[in-house]
Amino acid sequence: DVAIRAANLVMAMDLFARGYELYTQQSWDEAIAYFEAALKACPDDGPSKIFIKRCQALKLNPPPADWDAVYTLESK
Repeated sequence: DVAIRAANLVMAMDLFARGYELYTQQSWDEAIAYFEAALKACPDDGPSKIFIKRCQALKLNPPPADWDAVYTLESK
C-alpha cells in the first residue's frame, strides 16, 4: 500500500535525522539504535546501513576531540 510505504519512509527519515544528530555528538550506541529503527521502518535504507558501520568503526577508533563529523574514506 502506497500510504503505508510513504508513512514508513517519513518515519525512517525522522529516525535517521535523530541518529545523525547523535552521530555528530559521538553517541555511537544511541545513534546505532536510531539507524536500526530506521531500517525496521524502511529496510532498503542504504544511508542507515552505512552509518551503522561508521558508528561501529568510530567506536573502535574514536575520532579526535575536534572532529567535525566528516567521515574520510580510508580506501575504495
